[in-house]
Formats: sequence, C-alpha cells, structure tokens
Amino acid sequence: MSDKLRRILKSITWRITATSTTMAIVYFLTGELEIAGSVALIEVVLKILIYYLHETIWDKATMKGQEENESNNIEIRQNDSV
Repeated sequence: MSDKLRRILKSITWRITATSTTMAIVYFLTGELEIAGSVALIEVVLKILIYYLHETIWDKATMKGQEENESNNIEIRQNDSV
C-alpha cells in the first residue's frame, strides 16, 4: 500500500472514529439518537471548514516566515561578496 493511500485511509478512519465518539457522547447525554446524529453531522461539516481555515492561516504564517528567511539569505550573500 502506498504512503498516500495509507494516509487517505487513516484520515477516513479517524474521521469515522471521531464522529462516532461525538455521536455516542451526545446520545449518552440526551438519550436521543436523532439529536446525536444531527450534532455528528454538524460536527463533520464545521470541522472540515475549521480545518481549512486553520491550514490557510498556517500557510500564510509559513509564507511570511519564509520570506523573512529568504531576505536574510540575500543580505548574507550580499555581505559575503564585499
């Protein structure tokens, strides 16, 4: 099995595990399967959106840090040639 396929399968099984846990907790607290299912569905959608936003923020933070490193490297190279 390739690493990429393994990562995809691992992500899917984790999502199933996490959502099932949420559903079980809500069912335990409310005793209502319909409410537990609704909360689990909302959780899946919201967590996908939140994850996307989280990754977007990290990408921007990394890019800013990389730009600073690149400009430092340019300054060092310019000083080396003097």
